[in-house]
Amino acid sequence: MRLLAFALAVILLPAPPPLTVSAAISLTDAMDVLGPMYASRGGAPIRLNYGGSNALARQIVRGAAVDAFISADEAQMDVVEAAGALAPGTRVRLLGNTMVVVRGRGRLDASFGGLAALRGPRYRRIAIGDPEAVPAGVYAKRLLMKDGLWDTLQPKLVPVASVRAALAAVDNGAADAAFVYASDVVSYRGAAVEILMAWPPNAPGIVYPAAVLKSSRQQAEAARFLAFLCGAEAAAVFEQHRFNPLRCK
Repeated sequence: MRLLAFALAVILLPAPPPLTVSAAISLTDAMDVLGPMYASRGGAPIRLNYGGSNALARQIVRGAAVDAFISADEAQMDVVEAAGALAPGTRVRLLGNTMVVVRGRGRLDASFGGLAALRGPRYRRIAIGDPEAVPAGVYAKRLLMKDGLWDTLQPKLVPVASVRAALAAVDNGAADAAFVYASDVVSYRGAAVEILMAWPPNAPGIVYPAAVLKSSRQQAEAARFLAFLCGAEAAAVFEQHRFNPLRCK
């Protein structure tokens, strides 16, 4: 009887309130696995709000009810921190990523001769995340400037709202090539795309930071969720999706 009473008491306990986590859209597939995994380990349910990091940062600064934020770059986390919206001491470096150049598989029959090949006539339109707002575009611009190709390629570049939009542009033929993350190529569900080249992992300092929000009413639980994302179990999931776990060090 005591065991039955205990079991009934556990069943009647209210479920912990969900955590709202705003995360860069490039994290969608990995976080769709990790959110339920965390809840299945006894954590709070995770309500995921995906979007461009710049848009998510604006929402948070304007008072959106968010418990934790995972950005695709340091700059957008800096915006939130400058607004005084981060819980002190909770910001961590969660992940790295790799920038790649892609084209539609089999769409162009010539072999790729490196970045300089993008200057040729076969590559008339090249999709890129908006370099003024989208982290992937910011990174790609930085890389192209470092390699001395930004000014040459700029007339061919087609700014888009996200890396997913860049992949779609290659898929549907609107662009001949695109700058995207390796993780997005793995998760893309459209027609096959082909990686032409990749920069070294984490170049040039591609970092996804994460932090708890000061306005969260569940800061301790949000911190536990970030600790889970920093752990070995989550790292294995991130690696499956071609991210580079930094383990919050």
